Amino acid sequence: MGDRVSKGRTAVERRSDRELVVTRTFDAPVRLVFDAWTKAELFMLWWPPKSSGVPMLACEMDVRTGGGYSVTFGRDAENSRTFFGKYIEVAPLQRMVWTNDESGEGAVTTVTFEDQGDKTLLVMTELYPSKEMLDESFVGMEDATPEQFGQLDELLVTMGV
Repeated sequence: MGDRVSKGRTAVERRSDRELVVTRTFDAPVRLVFDAWTKAELFMLWWPPKSSGVPMLACEMDVRTGGGYSVTFGRDAENSRTFFGKYIEVAPLQRMVWTNDESGEGAVTTVTFEDQGDKTLLVMTELYPSKEMLDESFVGMEDATPEQFGQLDELLVTMGV
């Protein structure tokens, strides 16, 4: 294991047959980084990779333990795809865990936010139900996730860091 890709300041690593870990330190306090992950109007600005050319059409987030989310990507309503799930655990400014329920083979995602003063260490872990599902996801994530996190960096600058 241990396939690792480092693009800029984002590290994408396979920790096991079923686990993918993405790590990045952001030059922003934890409250701003957490807001960017939990407020739909901010999340929509950075989550869709610009290089894909596929915008996010809708985003609903009820970020609390037991709440749910729904994000829709596409060029128009007829050519769109919706991803959804529920929040299993939300500890404000510290940790979020959610399911990816759009298929029967979805991962469970955990994001932790470590306060480092004026910086935030973010660790995103995705645990897949099988090696095959991780193999399929890893190919897209090794390029998309560093791009997304770079876009988040750009957004954080505009948020008054």
